[in-house]
Parts: sequence; structure tokens; C-alpha cells
Amino acid sequence: MAIEVKLGKATRDAYGETLVELGAENEKIIALDADLSKSTKSGEFGKKYPERFFNFGISEANMVGAAAGFAGAGLIPFASSFASFIMCKGFDQLRMSVANPHLNVKIIGSHGGISLGEDGASQQSVEDISLACALPEFTVLVPSDAIATKALIKLSAAYDGPVYMRTGRPKAPIIYTDSDTFELGKAKLLRDGKDVTVIANGLLVMEALLAADELERSGISVRVVDMHTVKPLDAAMVAKCASETGAIVTAEEHLIGGGLSGSVALAAANSFPVPMEFVGIDNTYAESGKPDDLMEKYGLKAKNIVDAIQKVLSRKK
Repeated sequence: MAIEVKLGKATRDAYGETLVELGAENEKIIALDADLSKSTKSGEFGKKYPERFFNFGISEANMVGAAAGFAGAGLIPFASSFASFIMCKGFDQLRMSVANPHLNVKIIGSHGGISLGEDGASQQSVEDISLACALPEFTVLVPSDAIATKALIKLSAAYDGPVYMRTGRPKAPIIYTDSDTFELGKAKLLRDGKDVTVIANGLLVMEALLAADELERSGISVRVVDMHTVKPLDAAMVAKCASETGAIVTAEEHLIGGGLSGSVALAAANSFPVPMEFVGIDNTYAESGKPDDLMEKYGLKAKNIVDAIQKVLSRKK
């Protein structure tokens, strides 16, 4: 029976709601934003706890520096902006003021990927995961739905160290239930299979499940893994999937090479090298357009994963 896709909340909405919950539990949690709190949803925290909310205007680098200062004083800052702005404009401060001293700063990059749609290339982040993974000792998260986002935000708040999480603008398909549990650095096996593994995150998790469902009808058994933590990567899961299925496809809403694909390929090379194919944005920036049209044009749909699976299976010994 075909998978029924049900849309839930956007991951950015889940972030805003969870931040408010955490604010009630821990007075050390504060929120910073760069004049985009209505869009990032950190503004919900500001309404509830105005004395712990700081708007820095269009000054992402300054905001990151301030977050480092707050963390150095023992607070737990959640700094939010569009992913393209906070990672690109604030990178030097993230590097020297947060990563180098390993401060307890949580960076939330909203409107991740190209699925934000019509805002165009300047606001579409296709390199944010690469940049975040390049920062030593950063934990890097890409949740697939609202439930995963809520759980991973809570885990991030409890974790002592720098975190980057990408959230999205569109409503995300529901993957999980409230009974599901998560752990930083541990992937989630969503569907078992013996012929090939698809390792995905974000919106591409549902596309991977749809691709697996389609191929099952033609006798191809596809394992699907949600690699919500890109760093530290669950290398044990990669090795297990490589050895048991003999082929891997990665799928992500990001440039191919520096994000999930590169991390999985490195883990496989270090443990159990197998044929691999990569679904992602191929060495380009995107354009303005409706979210689904962009995902279609840049090859981020279930049919692209199906094509990649068929290609990798042709190379499998």
C-alpha cells in the first residue's frame, strides 16, 4: 500500500514552540535574533520572556559574538536567523568566538535549503551544513519533521557545547510519533531493506520513504535511515548499512559534497567501502520559484532517489 503523506508543522514552528517550553523550565535559556524573529519563530519566546529576548537587527556577526559572551557568562543562548545569513555572515565569529573556545551556543538556521521558495538565491542556504560541519566540535542537526525538531532542540539545550540546527519554512511531512525517542549522534532506522540503503535527512527523508515504497513493488528492498545528526555522524550505522546492503545512496537538500554526502562517504571509506550515489544540489545556486517546483527542478524528489538507487544497484557486485 502506498505511503500516505501527511503534512505537519514546519520545523521552524516546532522550534519556536519548544523554545518557549524550555524557557519555562530553565531561566538560563535566552533567545537572540537578527530582526527576523517573526520568521524564525524565536519571537514566540520574546513575547513570553521579553527580558530574555534580544533583537540585534541586521547584524548577524554581532549577534553571534554576543551569544558567545552570554554563554561565557553561564547562560544558554539560542541565536536564530535565516541559515544563509547566520552561517555566511557570522562565520568568523562562529569560528573564533564559539567553536574555538567551545562555548555553549545554540545556532538555529531557519529557512534552510531551497524549499523556502520565492525568496531566491540570496536567502536559500545550500552550503550551511558544510560550513557548520567545518567548525571543530560543533554538533550539526537537520531534523526531518516537527516531532524530531522538538526532541532535538531539547537535547541540544541539555548538551554542553556548540550546536547548529537547520529548520525549514514549509510544512514538513510527518515522519515520527510522540513516542519516538532520539539521541544526538545516533541515526534512526525507519525502514529495513537488504538491497540498498538510502541515508537522508530533512525533507528528503519522506522522499526516500516514497522511493523505497515504489521500488518495493518491483522487488527491490530499500533500507531508509534518517541521519538527523550530520556531525558527529553515526559512523557505526553507516558501516552496518554498507556491510549489510552493499550499496548506499545519500539524499539531502544541500550541495553535494560538503554536507551529508561527504560525511557518509568518508565514514563508508573508513569502514566498508561500497558503491555510492548522491542526491542533492549539483554545484549550483537555485532560483526563485515555488518550493515544490524548485525541489523538482534541482532533483530533490523521490523519482531522483529511485534513479540513484537503480544506478548504484547496477554497480553493486
